[in-house]
Amino acid sequence: MATTAQPGVALPSPLRRSQGVALRRSLVLMGMTVVLPGSAQLAVGKRRLGRVAVRTWLAIVVAVLVLALLLLTPARALLIGLYANPVTLTVLQWVAPVLGAGWILLLLDAWWLANPRHLSTAGRWVSGIVALALALTSGTIAWTASSAFGTQAKLFGNVFGGGGTSQVQNGRINVLLLGGDAGADRTGLRPDSMTVASIDAETGRTVLFSLPRNMQHAPFPADSPLHAKYPNGYFCHVKNLADACMLNGVYTLAVQNKKLFPGVKYPGVEATRGVIEETLGLKINYWAMIDLKGFQQLINAVGGIRLDIGKRVPIGSLHGPKGVYDWIEPGKNVKLDGFHALWFARSREYSTDYERMIRQKCVMNAMLRQLNPTTVLTKFQDIAAAGEQIVATNVPTSELGTLLDLAVKGKSLPMASVSFTPPLVVPMDPDFAKIRSVVKDRIAESEAADAAPTASASTSAPADGTASPKPTGTKSGKPSKTNTDNLDSVCRVSG
Repeated sequence: MATTAQPGVALPSPLRRSQGVALRRSLVLMGMTVVLPGSAQLAVGKRRLGRVAVRTWLAIVVAVLVLALLLLTPARALLIGLYANPVTLTVLQWVAPVLGAGWILLLLDAWWLANPRHLSTAGRWVSGIVALALALTSGTIAWTASSAFGTQAKLFGNVFGGGGTSQVQNGRINVLLLGGDAGADRTGLRPDSMTVASIDAETGRTVLFSLPRNMQHAPFPADSPLHAKYPNGYFCHVKNLADACMLNGVYTLAVQNKKLFPGVKYPGVEATRGVIEETLGLKINYWAMIDLKGFQQLINAVGGIRLDIGKRVPIGSLHGPKGVYDWIEPGKNVKLDGFHALWFARSREYSTDYERMIRQKCVMNAMLRQLNPTTVLTKFQDIAAAGEQIVATNVPTSELGTLLDLAVKGKSLPMASVSFTPPLVVPMDPDFAKIRSVVKDRIAESEAADAAPTASASTSAPADGTASPKPTGTKSGKPSKTNTDNLDSVCRVSG
């Protein structure tokens, strides 16, 4: 039956109809290329190019899906270690723009296959703008991916130097965390924060052991080059011992005597590691030193942390040009950015070094429990830039997957904590036998909690490990001066 036009309505001319069909064809072919690169070429008969492009794209999709599934299996640790290898990331850095260029060429080819000469002037503008926008989007995606891979390669190559040992020590992995401060008012870099995280190699349950920076008589192991000079521990025969021959000075001592450590890249860390091993009776698998500036950037990169703060903390120093010029006020669910988290962790005024240690552990605990995969993915570039401030670590990239696995497991478990401070230990005359005994007992308690999951594991028990925890503070509401390991008396992680 013939189709008749309605009275008064003119049909588009054949030329206009063909131009409309050509425009739709152009947009459809480009859309097909966005969804499945190469499908437009297959549709118009360029089968050889189309098959190569489609097979390449499908191979990439299948590989990504397989890797995603493998991340749900025990093989994830190996995959993460392989991915974190700078060689792998460098290869991906160059593969990404090559694939992006191929995608752009396929888009432009799809636009050309629609024969833009058959389009109207408006149609040519529309299809051309769409083609250009898609090409720019594809190029941006490829460039962003390449840049991310390059940043990761640089980060892992510069920071994760390797050299540690993955051998499990009596079922545990022990990591030494050093917080260094190389500010303008300091002579060299000194690790003011020294904490060992002893992690169960199966469950991830962790015990933190913190040592005060002012501990004296720190013992050098027999194989240390400094043992002959200080056979009875690091001690100076001077009148004023207030700031002499302390534990955090071992780092500077080794740097000043670096000739005693031939071939050692970080003699200060190596000497400190040996002393802390001897002090705690634990073998250290890995160490990491973080500069305070990097710490501040890292907190900002992850969007800050939230703490329940029990007492106000001053910002500034009584001996500085500004004095104490501000305060971090107590409260529930207080959000701290990098600047305030840094001052919360390092402030010394109107408190003791021991309270400061508690605050540092509280901040570490907050970062562990509040950092999530979504934050890592969305803020990776900022986190990577902050990571460049890490002075050094001997964790190899091959073991990152294993450590991340343990971190995820341990995140849901209570974290025990011991501070070797008064009344448990007198820093000027420490009882090292008692320190090692407490370490052994606390680890045994932690492992017993894994063996009996129904038993409650305390995260705020007294540092001597001999009695049940008592209520925090005194009748006046002020934090106890003796229960130095009770995090809740000063702060605790919100949520």
